[in-house]
Amino acid sequence: MELVSIIIIAVGLAMDAFAVSIVSGAAYKQLKLKHTLRIALFFGGFQALMPLVGSLAGLSIKKYIEGFDHWIVFGILSAIGAKMIYESFKIGTEGQSFDPSNISTLLVLSVATSIDALAVGITLSLITSPIITAVIIIGSVTFVLSYFGVSVGRKIGHFFESKIEALGGLFLIALGLKILIQHLFF
Repeated sequence: MELVSIIIIAVGLAMDAFAVSIVSGAAYKQLKLKHTLRIALFFGGFQALMPLVGSLAGLSIKKYIEGFDHWIVFGILSAIGAKMIYESFKIGTEGQSFDPSNISTLLVLSVATSIDALAVGITLSLITSPIITAVIIIGSVTFVLSYFGVSVGRKIGHFFESKIEALGGLFLIALGLKILIQHLFF
């Protein structure tokens, strides 16, 4: 898989974490640098771990689905993208009791924002190897966007939150369509 596609996947996957990071920055004004780094490390780390786990699962079934794997990739990326767009309209605001720097809160948020990456990991095992490059890029992009998201959240709050997640969903759907068209026509 080409580097540009991996970066597009990484940006699309990072949008959930980016949106939650904005909420974190807006909801908890007392965040310090160490809290911001902790949020970015958790989100980036889980976003890197989940596709690796998904890829290992996908490799075990690859030989059985090679003939129609492009349809599976398209379906998974489109479903994740549609889910992100749908959820972008449902985002609510958190009260001041929300502490995004709390370890247990971070674990829940990290898993919740990286579940999509698990499914993408299965997809990546069908269309690329080695997975380690994709995992590093996905984790790094999520780290940077999460760090930036907390900073943005401190300054502008919830204004852009739902628009960013919807944009990530559109990225994933477009990428799924691109992969499907490449396999069907080229």
